[in-house]
Amino acid sequence: MSDERHAAANSILGTSGVGRVRVDSSASDRASRAWWDADADDYHRTHGEFLGVNSAEGEFVWCPEGMHEGDHHLLGDIVDKDILEVGCGSAPCARWLAGHGARAVGLDISMGMLARGQDAMNAGGPAVPLIQASAELLPFADESFDIACSAFGAVPFVADSQQVMNEVARVLRPGGSWVFAVNHPIRWIFPDDPGPKGLTATLPYFDRTPYVEVDDNGVPTYVEHHRTIGDRVREIVAAGLQVHDIIEPEWPEWLDREWGQWSPLRGQLFPGTAIFSAVKP
Repeated sequence: MSDERHAAANSILGTSGVGRVRVDSSASDRASRAWWDADADDYHRTHGEFLGVNSAEGEFVWCPEGMHEGDHHLLGDIVDKDILEVGCGSAPCARWLAGHGARAVGLDISMGMLARGQDAMNAGGPAVPLIQASAELLPFADESFDIACSAFGAVPFVADSQQVMNEVARVLRPGGSWVFAVNHPIRWIFPDDPGPKGLTATLPYFDRTPYVEVDDNGVPTYVEHHRTIGDRVREIVAAGLQVHDIIEPEWPEWLDREWGQWSPLRGQLFPGTAIFSAVKP
């Protein structure tokens, strides 16, 4: 993760090393809150146009492969539905949902990211409530939402993703759906490089030890967690949900943009994103 694209965050947080160590929920949450606060400017500068984060109306782009909810309708009918976006960042997805007839709420751990969503809403367009909280403890009553969604938010960055599934299942109404996009687990075995170096497997797929960046005192400044495809399915089922689909977007011919480790080169050979769709009975 550490490179020139995140220079400001690395400087602010004093990132000085990388390792693979176990990290509990509180340490992981602290690292994610500090990281996304510090990286918010660079993130929006790099990805803002693609994601529509600077648009008052927002956009709902599921992944670096460019899948848009308006084209693929993974959430189904959203009109007059109560929808929770988990790990919303600056909430372009929640704002897009609100502009298309939903009652959307955005939740994120980073106030720095949420502030940019508020700035966008202040410029006009649909407004949505924004809540700062961890995805492991959702501050909502049981059966509050018809749909929950997450486009690369929260799930890869929490130590206890089973608890996220449990919490989402709790706040969903019967018949509600939970759709979330994450790095495809197969990417864990390759270096975080969009070029030829990123085509050679170097890490065990079955090693769930988190990727952790630390400062000079060994305090985590960035944490990302790995789960296999099977892990994700078992988490969903253990939460009392039913797996509806697993979508592995192909790299589109029209897209020549690199995004971190995502690139046309790698996208032609193996998936970069996995989108899990589940339903509460």
